[in-house]
Amino acid sequence: MMRTSKNGIELIKRFEGCRLKAYKAVVSEKYYTIGYGHYGYDVTQNMSITIDQAESLLTQDLAKYESVVNTHMVLHYPDMNQNQFDALVSFTYNCGISNLYKLTASGIRNYKVIADKMLLYNKAGGKVLKGLINRRKAERDLFLRKV
Repeated sequence: MMRTSKNGIELIKRFEGCRLKAYKAVVSEKYYTIGYGHYGYDVTQNMSITIDQAESLLTQDLAKYESVVNTHMVLHYPDMNQNQFDALVSFTYNCGISNLYKLTASGIRNYKVIADKMLLYNKAGGKVLKGLINRRKAERDLFLRKV
C-alpha cells in the first residue's frame, strides 16, 4: 500500500491552506470546512480547532483517500509511481472519490489522458476558479514528473 509522500502532503497543504475556524468555500455547500480542507457533517458553524487538530484531521482524511486510490489504481493501473499516487490523492482529496473514478475509468484511459483530463476539474459552483486551475496544473505536473 502506497502512502502520500512529503511532496504530496505539501501540495495538498499549499492549495487547501489551513483555516482554524469553520467556513463555507461556496455558500451553497452542504457542510462547513475546517483545517486543511476537512469537510463534512462533523464540522459545524463557528467551530474552531488548533493546528494540532488540523494536522490530525489531515492525517485521517489522507488515510481515507490513500485507501481509495490504492484500491482503485492498483487494480487498474498497477505500475503507478509515487508522483502519480500523490497527484491522485490530492485530486481525490479536493474533487471526491466519484470524480477519481470518472477520471481514471478503467480500460479507457492511459496516464497521459488521465493527466490531461485532470485539467477539466477546475469549477466550483459551476464557475471556473483560478485556484482550481492552478491546483489541477500542479497535480498534472506532479503526475507527469519522473520519480
